Amino acid sequence: MKEIYLAGGCFWGMQKFIDQFDGVLHTETGYANGPDTAPAYEDVCRSSGHAETVRISYDEEKITLTKLLEYYFMAIDPLSVNRQGEDTGIQYRTGIYYTDEDQLPEIMSVYNAEQEKAGQQLAVEVKPLANFFAAEEYHQKYLDKNPGGYCHIPARLLKLKESGNL
Repeated sequence: MKEIYLAGGCFWGMQKFIDQFDGVLHTETGYANGPDTAPAYEDVCRSSGHAETVRISYDEEKITLTKLLEYYFMAIDPLSVNRQGEDTGIQYRTGIYYTDEDQLPEIMSVYNAEQEKAGQQLAVEVKPLANFFAAEEYHQKYLDKNPGGYCHIPARLLKLKESGNL
């Protein structure tokens, strides 16, 4: 089992998006790479410096990090600074946070390919994970609990597996 932490705007949609892929064993929403103090959601909304992030545990025998990152880039605007969809603020920045240095070559391979495709510098951070604090329970699997909830990720992307487009 491996882990990667992805910040892709509002964590509700990113969690729902990532959960659909075979090989993803567990996801958890939380706050990453801010000050070393665990924030409340209200602190994050007041620019605590943390990014809304999804911790992803995956089986690399069933899904590669490359494939996870390719999906991730499908769901974000990699050129947008501190914004995804209608959500704006530092907590909505995009980032790939790793805990295993061995993942860096694979991360950079996908990142560089996406940057070449975009033809300009990406706004996606690539950094070691400094910290991660689990979000409050009501944020976990939020869109499963609240199917009509707001999401910046297009509905068609949340149903790739269901529609047979994987």
